[in-house]
Parts: sequence; structure tokens; C-alpha cells
Amino acid sequence: MQLLRMFSTLEYKGGRNYLRTQKKYEILRTCIYFGVSLNLFFAGYLTTKTRMNLLTVVAILGCLPASKSFISMIMYLRFPGCSKEAAEKIALHSHGLTELYDMVFTSYQKNYSISHLTVRGNTICGYTEDSKFSENDFYRHIDGILKTDGFKNVSVKIFTDLTKYLNRLEQLKELEPEASVTEGIVNTLKSVSL
Repeated sequence: MQLLRMFSTLEYKGGRNYLRTQKKYEILRTCIYFGVSLNLFFAGYLTTKTRMNLLTVVAILGCLPASKSFISMIMYLRFPGCSKEAAEKIALHSHGLTELYDMVFTSYQKNYSISHLTVRGNTICGYTEDSKFSENDFYRHIDGILKTDGFKNVSVKIFTDLTKYLNRLEQLKELEPEASVTEGIVNTLKSVSL
């Protein structure tokens, strides 16, 4: 019953508790996959008294998706997501804005963990709790992706100071929403994030 409740509350990508629920899902899935493979191996061994049987082959092949799931689990476990305190403060100032929580962007050189993103027209603002965040590298990475999808002249600013970010959220409310541009940029951001 608890398992069903967990799957019914899975957050969508960009939702407030996305990374937290995705971590639980990945851990559970990985354990199930490895458990099935181990059970198949032991069932084959107990019935034939040897490792040389068809169930051993199936168990070994079952380790392929289990290993893939394990790698995915490690990726999600590396990133903490938006802290509860920051999320509560942001929620007070983001009413009416298009927002994304717990976004992780990966590139060949670095991973960029952003706690909260707001998109308003061709303006993207974000807040990260990573003190070593390299805004210039992130801008080059995301700008190339956005240009590939046809979004030019997009302004990107990532804050590490929560107070300044909250002030910027209030300023963004005054901008024209441009719903189609906002939706297109949000879809692109979701498609390239973890």
C-alpha cells in the first residue's frame, strides 16, 4: 500500500520535490531489478545444483537494466535539490510566474544544479545553493541549447544570493508574459535536464 502511495505522488520534472521523489523511485527500482536477477540465479542454482543453467543466463542479462538503473540512481543521489527553507521563501514571491524546481543540467565539463528557475518570456532567472556555481559556463552551455531550438536573445541570470533572487522575482512579474515563448523555453529546459 505504501508503495502505491509513493508512485502516485511522484513529482513531474520541475516540480517542487522532484529530486527527492525521483531518488526514492530510483533506489526502489534498482533494488527490485537486482533482486529479480539474484532470485533467478539462486532459483536456478537450487534446482540444478550448478551455475550452468538457463536461469543463470537470464539472471546475467537481467543485470544489464539493473546496472543502468544503478547508474541513474547514483546521478540522482549526487544532487540535493532545493532546500525546504529556500523553497518556502521562493513560494512567497513566485506567484503567477512559470517556475521549475530542482533542475540539473549536465554538460561534458560540468554539472549545473539549480534549485529554482523562473522563465518569463525570453528571460530566465534562477537560484542555486551551490556556492561554486559557474554562471558564465552555464550561460554558454544553455545559450547554445536554446539557440539550437530557435530561441535567440534569451537573458539568463543565476543568483547565489536568495535575497537578490527574491527581489528579481518581484521585478519579473512586471514583464510581459509571452506565453508561447515561455512555454517553448520551459520545454527545452526540461528536455535537457536530469
